[in-house]
Amino acid sequence: QEQLVESGGGSVQAGGSLRLSCRASRTIIRDYSMGWFRQAPGKEREGVAGIDPDGSTSYAESVKGRFTISRDNAKNTLYLQMNNLRPEDTAMYYCAMTFWCLQRLDENEYNHWGQGTQVTVSS
Repeated sequence: QEQLVESGGGSVQAGGSLRLSCRASRTIIRDYSMGWFRQAPGKEREGVAGIDPDGSTSYAESVKGRFTISRDNAKNTLYLQMNNLRPEDTAMYYCAMTFWCLQRLDENEYNHWGQGTQVTVSS
């Protein structure tokens, strides 16, 4: 069973930045599609950003221009750089991976998930 471990969450003020990391412990991520998802209290989980093995990316409209997803295959790690954070970005953030993906922001496409890291943005 693959283990994905997220880190980098925390509390920041609006306008601040955070970088989330997600490291896979057993699987070499090079050939996998990876994604970031988030879930705020009382809301459904939503796709934030996704990246394919060839580097193609997708972003939710709400984060375009502020968030950047990237991967370092040599370090077996996925990143999410989050700039100009807003209070509405407050959520638990999860990374996920799948060998094959048609819709990068569809959580049903992913079959391995991390435990999540909390991001809290205050106004």
